[in-house]
Amino acid sequence: MQMKRRDFTATLLAGGAAALALPSAYGLNLSETDAIAGVRAALERGATVAVGLLGKPDGFLGNPKVRIPLPGYLEDAAKVLRTLGQQKRVDELVTAMNRAAEAAVPEAKTLLVSAVKSMSVQDATGILTGGDDSVTRFFATKTRDPLGVKFLPIVTQATQKVSLASKYNAIAGKVAGIGLVKQEDASIEQYVTRKSLDGLYLMIGEEEKKIRQNPAAAGSAILQKVFGVLK
Repeated sequence: MQMKRRDFTATLLAGGAAALALPSAYGLNLSETDAIAGVRAALERGATVAVGLLGKPDGFLGNPKVRIPLPGYLEDAAKVLRTLGQQKRVDELVTAMNRAAEAAVPEAKTLLVSAVKSMSVQDATGILTGGDDSVTRFFATKTRDPLGVKFLPIVTQATQKVSLASKYNAIAGKVAGIGLVKQEDASIEQYVTRKSLDGLYLMIGEEEKKIRQNPAAAGSAILQKVFGVLK
């Protein structure tokens, strides 16, 4: 017997501080306290796992799901450089971009945890009933802008060591004005910062899917109790 998501949503919205009366087939009542605790546990787990996977050597460079490629405009130029025997310079920039992301990601943990602690009942409701990417969307909404501010100087410090990065910036800044490069990619630092955040939220989303698909495997009683209801 399965509980329909819309029924659970209505119950959660109407329940207030009272117990959320679930069908007796589940053999439990899910209180608002349990619901929020379960969501917070999922958020913390997703954030911790993602930061742990990405914030280490080869966290980005060695993971094809999040490995940061050259911006499109630079990739076209890189094809020419490769034919001219400049493969090493291209590789250095790709490595520097990904190492920059790996260095920046650990800075995200404090802000991610802070977002979890400040989560409202409305946030919890949206996460529980909002689909497989609701945790990812919550974190992106709450943390993307401030994390961008924290990441940018770290990324800048790493990429400035590679001469090809400054040459890209000099060219991209000019051609962005005529539409050949997206404004958000007009500097290598902005591009890497954006892709770092994309990778972080992607990996949080991967962990979220695992929790929703198999709450028991998470090894947490509260995750199993709360997310098991939605199975």
